[in-house]
Amino acid sequence: MITFILPGYSPKNKSWTDEVAKNIKKNIKVEGQIRPVYWDHWQDEAQTFKPQEKADLITRHAKGDMINIIAKSVGTLVAALIVKEIPEQINKVILCGIPTVSDDRLKISKDAFSSFPPEKIVVFQNQKDPFATDIEVKEFMRKVNPKIVVKSMPRGDHHYPYYEKFNELLES
Repeated sequence: MITFILPGYSPKNKSWTDEVAKNIKKNIKVEGQIRPVYWDHWQDEAQTFKPQEKADLITRHAKGDMINIIAKSVGTLVAALIVKEIPEQINKVILCGIPTVSDDRLKISKDAFSSFPPEKIVVFQNQKDPFATDIEVKEFMRKVNPKIVVKSMPRGDHHYPYYEKFNELLES
């Protein structure tokens, strides 16, 4: 089992990625490896972020292993692309802070999650996330797969420090 942690776009997300990795290691007996992903453009601004390329790279790294995904912000798009490519290898998916509820994102999410087992995925969305509110994301996910649970969290920012809740899903 490999647990991939897919952060948001900004380099500020490195600390979130590291915290998730540390808290998953500390609080859960995850078989296999925990792999925090650091986007190339954090180190080299000349690098262009291409979600499909990132999904393809992670899919190749999975090498047929079962995987968990914990994703935040733009990482949720990469997660959807991975699930679309290798749904049979996905154990659990945690999506945090879906940043947009656009028609393009809806199509990708439907392709990935419309027939994905809803008990294997949870979405955490802060009530007043500045990119998309919990109400917007609940409506969006209802169109994707109405059985997927969206947990509304009582924050007004785009930070998702819900490590204990992540562990609960991974342990179930």
